[in-house]
Amino acid sequence: MDILLEPNIAYLILLGGIFLGLMAIVSPGTGVFEVGALFCLALAGYAVYNMSFNWWAIVLLALSIVPFIYSIQKPKRELYLGISILLLVAGSVFLFAVDGWKPAVDPLVSLAASGLVAAFLWIAVRKTVQAAGARPVHDLEALAGLLGEARSRIHQDGSVYVAGELWSARSDKAIPAGSPIRVVRREGFILVVEKVG
Repeated sequence: MDILLEPNIAYLILLGGIFLGLMAIVSPGTGVFEVGALFCLALAGYAVYNMSFNWWAIVLLALSIVPFIYSIQKPKRELYLGISILLLVAGSVFLFAVDGWKPAVDPLVSLAASGLVAAFLWIAVRKTVQAAGARPVHDLEALAGLLGEARSRIHQDGSVYVAGELWSARSDKAIPAGSPIRVVRREGFILVVEKVG
């Protein structure tokens, strides 16, 4: 466990734990990010407990969560994501102290690791929030009124080809296979259709 007391290693583990924790907030439910974050933060906690550290850096790390949460609640809040990343980087670089305020982490290690994590968070979080807030590409309500073709005999059940897809369908009156149809409405994943002409 002495390797964990090396500031560069402790810094990388801490940065990894924070990164995994933020990714767990953005994409909850998988369990992978959550377990990885817990493991890394436990190891980083061991290092913090056994090394000298700056209290104000821990405060910066804690404060970085607030703008991060605010930035993922609604799109178009990149400023808050940027503030969160800056607080995260500053807090993690200056967490382990030498001579009061100087960072114990090698500047090249901190620059490379912080830059990579910041860039990945910037891209991944923005894209995840955009994807979560995007409307579905396939609007199922727009199917009503579209024309298609009966691929089998339709009455209580059958199949139709509408909007480039094969759908389950039903109709009040029997429709022979190959007939042109119009979608009346959608009931779940079943289209209610009528014969055209």
